[in-house]
Amino acid sequence: MSNDIRVRYAPSPTGHLHIGNARTALFNYLFARNKGGKFIIRIEDTDQKRNIEGGEQSQLTYLKWLGIDWDESIDKDGGYGPYRQSERNDIYQKYYNQLLESGQAYKCYCTPEELEAEREAQIARKEMPRYSGKCRHLTAEEQQKLAEEGREPSIRFKVPSGREFAFNDMVKNKVSFDSDGIGDFVIVKKDGIPTYNFAVAVDDYLMEISHVLRGDDHISNTPKQLMVYDAFGWEPPVFGHMTLIVNESRRKLSKRDESIIQFIEQYADLGYIPEALFNFIALLGWSPEGEEEIFSKQELIDIFDANRLSKSPALFDKNKLAWTNNQYMKKQDLDRVVEFAMPHLKKAGLVPEQPTVEEEKWARSLIALYQEQMSYGAEIVEFSKQFFQDDIQFGDEEKAVLEEEQVQEVLQAFYHQVSELDPFEASEIKKAMKAVQKETGHKGKKLFMPIRVAVTGEMRGPELPNAIELLGKQKVKLRLERLIQG
Repeated sequence: MSNDIRVRYAPSPTGHLHIGNARTALFNYLFARNKGGKFIIRIEDTDQKRNIEGGEQSQLTYLKWLGIDWDESIDKDGGYGPYRQSERNDIYQKYYNQLLESGQAYKCYCTPEELEAEREAQIARKEMPRYSGKCRHLTAEEQQKLAEEGREPSIRFKVPSGREFAFNDMVKNKVSFDSDGIGDFVIVKKDGIPTYNFAVAVDDYLMEISHVLRGDDHISNTPKQLMVYDAFGWEPPVFGHMTLIVNESRRKLSKRDESIIQFIEQYADLGYIPEALFNFIALLGWSPEGEEEIFSKQELIDIFDANRLSKSPALFDKNKLAWTNNQYMKKQDLDRVVEFAMPHLKKAGLVPEQPTVEEEKWARSLIALYQEQMSYGAEIVEFSKQFFQDDIQFGDEEKAVLEEEQVQEVLQAFYHQVSELDPFEASEIKKAMKAVQKETGHKGKKLFMPIRVAVTGEMRGPELPNAIELLGKQKVKLRLERLIQG
């Protein structure tokens, strides 16, 4: 079955790579790679008014960033091109002319105003709006008269009456549509550009696409595409419609939902690890056997089974995303973690754009300090803020710690130990804490928590001696002095 499998991801360059589209691409990619087939990227750019500059390149750039490669596309001809719909008009013309000649399509001269009036009248009668077919039976003389009025025709597909169009969906099992509920639909617009449902059917057939894996929101397009296949006597591909992604309120993920980061470019800019995002997206609407949740790309390719695509909406769990990315962050070499985090320290003005050797060494140590806690690179700015502040603003929880009766004794003893330290290193700082314990008799939280809060301003954080070393002797002494002197 290997080389018979051909799947495609077909974005419109109307925006940047969205998490939902990335999932569609990723599932097609995993399916193709698992079966030893081909993964094709086709650009569906017929809606020129909605295309944005850089949209096409953004799609390809961030698919590559995620770790998705392809076998055929605009930059890799596999013999089925062109791979932009806007460059295939001559191909489409051959096929829609064939439908006109066979009487399976016809020219429609209705104006937008006439169509809108017809639609409003149907709604007023509580009917499902659909084209009435008024241009279906125009004579050649009537068509000529309308053309002489300056009307540009569109071309409509003649939907057969009384037919059931059914298919066995990879996710939903049997799905069927009654043709009588679908009006004659436009396959070529007045400007001569084919519409989506016609072009995509022709392209999928000519590119020998075997399986179409796409979002649930496309299912209403499927009967129209099946009608085009049927009209030409072509065998349709196998369809699979993946359930939608929903937010934590169980509502469809909307691009206007600002509670969730939705574009792959944003994740890259924030310093997410691409392999982690690949792993997370792969589990949005698909589940492997067993309880494991962390997989390499190759592992996901090896175990991907389309039969395990979920029939329920996929929940975008932000906490699971953070956890997944954190699992990856912990396992990275420090050099790679620095690649994700250092640009954010520079952007925030906390590290110079061209740091000295000493400044870079210090920043690397700072990033290493928080590697276990970070989910993505940009978090380093918030995590490490106490290293760049002169004054600490204590919260209620921290103030409560500093008001405990043993605090002054502990801080004074630690101040004297710190003042004597040379070199000012984590190993020596740890010894100083033990000396304070011995001197004061305080241990555990009674000892460490006042020191942590006094020096870092926070109740929780990385290994305390390491944090104190990075803060530096001068800053630590100053912070202790302010609290001791009140």
